[in-house]
Amino acid sequence: MKVVRLANYVGPRSGGMRTALRELGAGYLAAGHEPVLIVPGRRRGDEQTAQGRVITRYGPVVPFTGGYRALLRRRGLAALLAELRPDRLEVSDRTTLRWTGRWARAHGVPAVMVSHESLTGLLSLPADVSGMSRWRSRLLGDMATAIADALNRRSVRDYQRIVCTTRWAAAEFERIGAPNLTRIPLGVDLELFSPERYSAAARERYAAPRQTLLVHCGRLSVEKKPHRSLAALAGLRAAGLDAVLVVAGDGPLRGRLERAARRRSLPVRFAGFVTDPKQLATLLASADAVLAPGPVETFGLAALEALACATPVVVSADSALPEVIGAAGVAVRGEDFAGGVRDLLARDRAARRAAARARAEEFGWAASVAALVSVHEGLTSADPIGFPGQVRA
Repeated sequence: MKVVRLANYVGPRSGGMRTALRELGAGYLAAGHEPVLIVPGRRRGDEQTAQGRVITRYGPVVPFTGGYRALLRRRGLAALLAELRPDRLEVSDRTTLRWTGRWARAHGVPAVMVSHESLTGLLSLPADVSGMSRWRSRLLGDMATAIADALNRRSVRDYQRIVCTTRWAAAEFERIGAPNLTRIPLGVDLELFSPERYSAAARERYAAPRQTLLVHCGRLSVEKKPHRSLAALAGLRAAGLDAVLVVAGDGPLRGRLERAARRRSLPVRFAGFVTDPKQLATLLASADAVLAPGPVETFGLAALEALACATPVVVSADSALPEVIGAAGVAVRGEDFAGGVRDLLARDRAARRAAARARAEEFGWAASVAALVSVHEGLTSADPIGFPGQVRA
């Protein structure tokens, strides 16, 4: 089965989307299928990789995204799809590539959309501004919900199956009664991200022996709320806890965050993108806690990777992450992430590390791949789009 996969907004060096695409492609290939991934880049490319064939087509940088690119040339992309003659189409973009669902239907190709983001959450971000009046915030929130519902209804009509990674992510489709919904969690590499990656030498590079080492791992963009991690560090230090913070990631807010850290004399090290996965695993395994403060995360792969390293996480209660971490971390409502860290560190160290690893072991890429392959194999071109019936989960 040739599965042609399309994705926009893939980080050039790291990120959850990039990891998920790589792991799923490798899984398809190992299962005997023929995965082909099409992504945007600075220039054209075509290579065989460990995740199958990867085709790069030029995509311009999308303004204000910190370097994300998008495939925008529909005619050229449609010609490429026709040339590839896929048996299945899998799309990881709910906005700029949604038209490919209609292309697939016109060419008799079963198509699946994998939802990696919450449109409701992303569109609601402008309403989440301190100082904004309650009525205006509610109005903007209602408008965001209406727009998201309209776009999601189109996706339901355009694809034979919508795949969401968590119940939280599926909620916006359930709200509109989507009948073609399937929930499939992502996984984690339990061998790469392991407690055995702990390194005393790595800790010493970032923290003194008695200091608490915190890590923020994620893109430095508005929707990730990275300023909350700096505020948590400031709150902890003000309360007398000698803590330091390593920020692993990059993005459009980096300069602003660096200036804020200097202005407040906070011990923050901005490590940028950590492109070596073993180095990232070592950092996560050597930390006392990882912060994942983004309120619109639909899965939170970096947080799961931290758990696999036996490092508990503090997450936003407004996101899907409480569903992912279970009892292996602390979910914070509002802005008090310093309090969340204190609650976490009050637990017995050995117990909290064991709970983190045990939770991560409930997720594996093999199960994710098998579930998606089952979805693809169960579809035919004769299956209706947006058929009436019960939501699947």
